[in-house]
Order: sequence, then C-alpha cells, then structure tokens
Amino acid sequence: MKRTTILLYVFIGILFFSCNDKPAGNETKKTFCLPDSLQKKIPVEEVKLTTAKSEVLLSGKIEANEDKLVKVYPVVGGVVADLRVQLGDYVKKGQLLAIVRSSEIADYQGQLSFAASNVKIAEKNVTTNQELRKAGLATDKDVLSAETDLEKAKADLKRFQQTNAIYGSAENATQEITAPVSGYIIQKNITDNMQYRADAALPFFVIANLDEVWVMADVFESDIAKIKTGYEAQVSVVAYKEKTFTGKVDRIFPILDPQSRVMKVRIKISNSDNLLKPEMFAQINIRYDDENNKLPSIPASAVIFDKNKNFVIVFNDSCNIETREIEIYKTVGNTTYINSGLKEGEKIITGYQLLVYDALND
Repeated sequence: MKRTTILLYVFIGILFFSCNDKPAGNETKKTFCLPDSLQKKIPVEEVKLTTAKSEVLLSGKIEANEDKLVKVYPVVGGVVADLRVQLGDYVKKGQLLAIVRSSEIADYQGQLSFAASNVKIAEKNVTTNQELRKAGLATDKDVLSAETDLEKAKADLKRFQQTNAIYGSAENATQEITAPVSGYIIQKNITDNMQYRADAALPFFVIANLDEVWVMADVFESDIAKIKTGYEAQVSVVAYKEKTFTGKVDRIFPILDPQSRVMKVRIKISNSDNLLKPEMFAQINIRYDDENNKLPSIPASAVIFDKNKNFVIVFNDSCNIETREIEIYKTVGNTTYINSGLKEGEKIITGYQLLVYDALND
C-alpha cells in the first residue's frame, strides 16, 4: 500500500510539472491530466441522491433475554449436600446441578413406601376373596369391595410417585435438582452444606440461553421522539473494540425513571457466538431516515478539510479535474450528505485525493 501511494505521488508530481508549460514571457493556464494507467489506480465514484440518515448515540448494558431465562427454586427445605456446578457454567437440560438432603423428602419417601405396601396387601386381599368365592365362602360383594380397595391403593401409590418425581426425590432422603433448560448459569445463590428453607426469596440458580440477548439503552427526554420500534441499532462493547453488533429496537418502555429522567429502550441482538455477556456496558448507535430529505451523498473519506473549508476532487475526465468547495449537511457513519457544491451524477475521486489536491493547488 505504501509503495502504491509513493508511486502515485511521484507520477502525479511528474505529471503536474510536465503539464505546466510556461514559456518565457507568457503565462499559460495549468492543466492536469491523468494517464489511463494511473487513472485505473485512483477510485472514482458517482454522487448519489439518497435519503439522509440521522443518528442517536445512547449508552446501556447487556442483559439476558428474560423470555429465555429460567429461575430454579427449591421445592422443599433442607441442606445442600453436593453442589455440582458453578457460576458461569454451561449446563444441558436434565443435567444434575445439586443434591440436597431433606426431612420433607424423607416423609414423601416414607409415604411412597407405605402406599406401595398397601397395594401389595390389597392385591393379596383380592386374590383371597376370589378364591373364597369359588369355595362358596365369600360373596361377589366381598370381591368387589376388595377390588375397590385395590384401585384406591393404586391411586394413592401413583399420587405419591408423582409427588416424589416432582420433588426430584432420590435415595437416602435426598432431592436431585436438575437443569430444566440448557444454558449458562448467570446467578447462583447456594453453597455446599448451606441450610435453606423452601420459602426463600432467592432462587438456587438462574439459567439463561444467551443465543439472543437484550441491550437495555437509556434514552433522554430530548431523544425520545427520534426513536421508533424497528429501527436498526449498532452496538459496541469495550471487550471487542473492533467489532460491531447489529440489532433492532424491540420495545420502547412508556415510563421514565424519576431519578435519572431517562426512558428504557430494549434492543434484541443475535449472540450465537456468545461474545456478549450480561452486565457488559454498551454504546448504542441508532440510525434512522430523515423523512422527505434527499441529498447528494458521498463517502466520508472523500472529503478534504483544508483552511477551515471542505473540498472534494471532481473528476470530469482525465484532463478535466477540479477542486470544489462543498457545504456539508451532516456525516453519519461512513456517509457524508451535501447541502451544496455537488449534484447527483457528478463523479468524485474517493482515493488518493489528497495527492491530487496537493498537485492541483501547489
């Protein structure tokens, strides 16, 4: 790149001096021509008429998508016997997170065992009454009563089985807490051997799927009217200075914080590579169209600032190149919108223009 720039500079310098024919006593107008070989190396673009864009710069932070977040609470009181995961771990659905010991689980297991024994006894009573009926020692009513008792015993057993399954009941009066969904553990509120009650306010774990995250941005009152749902947002974070994440405004909250006087705007961003983490600070750039405002637009890199004025190099043909002053409406990102000085369809030099500018204005 350096070598190309140096060669262009040398070629332009040679062309400039060779094209300035100044016979003694007669001063002629400067001409500047670009040969075809050099013209191919200098990029030229056409001025386009486009709808001007504006931008709003906001600050905010990354948050987990609450629609893809699950809080895991204990269902019985007890003691944490074995903690299997830590904060930040990725877990799969059904993975064991912790084992706890609980007197309530012991009671449920006792009830389940008692219900299983009742079923066996009821089954034996049915068999006995059926044999007695064959021998003429029992009636159909006795057999029906025994069968009814068996059905009740089976129903109780099923109920206790379901209760133990819901509570994650395991052997030795323990409960197994498993992950209900796959995701990252973004909050953990237990430790090994910790005693807890079932009515505790905090969940044991908070598991979040971070394939899509939210950016919660703060909007001051002066900017509220500029933002609408569906606007595109460019998000950057300190951790990845060279990378920009693209999302869209998903929701505008209709209330202001009474202390900070800001309104919250939610932006959804795809995060399939899991680079964005909850609680990261973010800078947000929301761009939107200036309605009914079409202006000539050029690449921002084509503008030359000199002597407190803005210029571009207009290319008419290889021997008709001029420096022209322009009035800038605004620059948004890599695009500059022009108030005056350029028209749609004109061509400007967008690369190495400083070299040409120096040669023309030497």
